[in-house]
Amino acid sequence: MSTAVLGRKADHKVVRGIQHITSTPLGRYQSAVIRIGFSATYLFFLLRELPHRHEMYGPDAPWRWDMAQQLISGNQSFTALMWSDSTVWFEIVYAVALVSAALLMVGWHTRAMSVLFMAGVLSLQNRSIFMGDGGDNVIHLMAIYLVLTRCGQVWSLDARRAARQERAETDGQRRPVWGNVAGPVLWVVLGLVLIVASVTDGLGGTWWLPTLLWFLWVGEGAWWAVNRFAPRSQSRILLDVVANLAHNATLVVIMAEVCLIYATAGWYKIQGSRWQDGTALYYPLKLDYFTPWPGLSDILASSGVMVMVLTYGTVIVQVAFPFTLFNRRVKNVLLVAMMLEHAGIALLLGLPFFSMAMIAADSVFLPTVFLVWLGGRVTLARGRLFPGRGKVPGPRRGEDDEEAPQHSDDGGHTLVG
Repeated sequence: MSTAVLGRKADHKVVRGIQHITSTPLGRYQSAVIRIGFSATYLFFLLRELPHRHEMYGPDAPWRWDMAQQLISGNQSFTALMWSDSTVWFEIVYAVALVSAALLMVGWHTRAMSVLFMAGVLSLQNRSIFMGDGGDNVIHLMAIYLVLTRCGQVWSLDARRAARQERAETDGQRRPVWGNVAGPVLWVVLGLVLIVASVTDGLGGTWWLPTLLWFLWVGEGAWWAVNRFAPRSQSRILLDVVANLAHNATLVVIMAEVCLIYATAGWYKIQGSRWQDGTALYYPLKLDYFTPWPGLSDILASSGVMVMVLTYGTVIVQVAFPFTLFNRRVKNVLLVAMMLEHAGIALLLGLPFFSMAMIAADSVFLPTVFLVWLGGRVTLARGRLFPGRGKVPGPRRGEDDEEAPQHSDDGGHTLVG
């Protein structure tokens, strides 16, 4: 075979690869699981701490409002709780964080809710930075990444609404002039809040957060206008390409972030003497703070062999996982092992929200075939429990990302959705 033929084949593969990346949001099911997992984790956390919210993040917190203000002025981070020290304002911010987490979990106007979810996470965590168990750092990062993903294309109310609109157009029914009212109303309200926050320097001292928020808000308006008045134009195609590129690039960043977390955790453990001699797990099992089930912890700690196996196994799995991504079967085995490890941490050490956050992060590597199968089982179970309810739309022509119809997260009204 000549060099010219090989060159043409290589060029053809490159062109097909670029076309695939720009025309398709990859990992739609994985991004949906991340959306559901992290929003559910934070929702349950906020609900559990509802009676203690004032002591953790509010006016009764040991980390007082003036202390937080001094810290924020130094690190230039964002928190809406610094806009006012009143109890009423704190209750509003906490309520917005809680409601946005719930609505993001079910996928209602996903783009707007992802922005509010990010604002809620940053506001509460940056208000009292010493609250958390490690999972809060993961939620902090993923809340920022989620706003750039098209995480509502499956398993969401947005997907159901988009499918209904598509069926209505296919049947020749006329769409309302203003479409879904909630989308434009959210855009106007959030735009007013963004303008006021920008004018009063309430977005922190960094450049990336105002840029990101203005990009999302302007893009939201552009997408709605183009989708409403020129749905078949080149501008619509361009916006779709930008959305797909942002989604796919962010998904790669999320994967790299998870690998980095495990790689650094594993290599730091290797350097510890207790991890080297296989006794590291013994010590947290003897701490009252990390023993919600003392009897179970004592049984496990009494077995030196089990402690050693779990200690070494934890290090091996964490160090090896980034290198197993090139082998699907080995990767899936270690993925199950890591999820079981985090489930054990939640049970034995009493860190449920840390474990939920890490399992949600691990879900980005779950196979699409498994997620489609799991979604089918959930839909079947829901149909048996609620026979009169409609189904959330899924793929129609196949189970792969390439074959499924594309819907926007916000009913066709968002730039990166």
